[in-house]
Amino acid sequence: MTTLLTSLQNARIKNILKLQNRRHRDAQRRTVVEGIREINCALQSGIVPHEAYICPELLADAEGTAVYHQLQSLAQTTNMALFTITPALFAKAAYRGQSGGILLVIPYLDQTLASLSLSEAPLLLIIDGGEKPGNLGAILRTADAAGVDAVIVTSQPENRGTDIHNPNVIRASLGALFTRPILEAPADDLLAWLNQNQISVVTLTPDGERPYTQTNLRGKIALVMGSEAYGVHPFWLANAHIRLKILMRGTVDSLNLSAATAVVVFEAVRQRQETIPDSAQVH
Repeated sequence: MTTLLTSLQNARIKNILKLQNRRHRDAQRRTVVEGIREINCALQSGIVPHEAYICPELLADAEGTAVYHQLQSLAQTTNMALFTITPALFAKAAYRGQSGGILLVIPYLDQTLASLSLSEAPLLLIIDGGEKPGNLGAILRTADAAGVDAVIVTSQPENRGTDIHNPNVIRASLGALFTRPILEAPADDLLAWLNQNQISVVTLTPDGERPYTQTNLRGKIALVMGSEAYGVHPFWLANAHIRLKILMRGTVDSLNLSAATAVVVFEAVRQRQETIPDSAQVH
């Protein structure tokens, strides 16, 4: 059954706005998904929303209408609450103007280190203390395109960084948040898990021992990328099996985090498709 909402003071709409704040997201363990592409990815991954909000007047194409019908079916078979809302109400609830007329409130992702299914030679991506949601979203798109085994977001207590459930991350990822395994984990727990699974820690830093292109990246590795402002945290530098660098030929001494991540990840993918001498193996 669909419920019509019309009041700009509706408590559910006000709560959607609260979920833009991490404190409220963490307290409720819920976040917001906007955009037909992003919503499609969420539904295809098996996520059952807590709530779905539809503005029929804003459904602009067949894809949006198909998603609406899918949500109507979910409302009949699950506990998902389905609401139709007015254009004015949708404009208040939606963070961006072009959201396609559909908005979801979904539960937090429940992936854990223990539940990860790894390939024989996993390629993991660790983002430690990244500050910008746009960068993290772009990194998730890279991870999807490259087929990495998992993305793990972590930080030290003094720097929480951007959380994976930030609605801006979901928007910037174009739904890639839902297409690869992704989770958050404390640095200490993550390092213990990596050691237990014999996965080498490879950090990227301007003071690296050698260029990433001169290292065999085919084995069981976790690439650690640090924050835009401060680089890789000393914890990961101290516990790295090897520290690599990207050669910079210009005046500027650093790349955007998402750009740096992309070049190294795709080098690892390239190597895994070719034969590389074992003399440069990460140990």
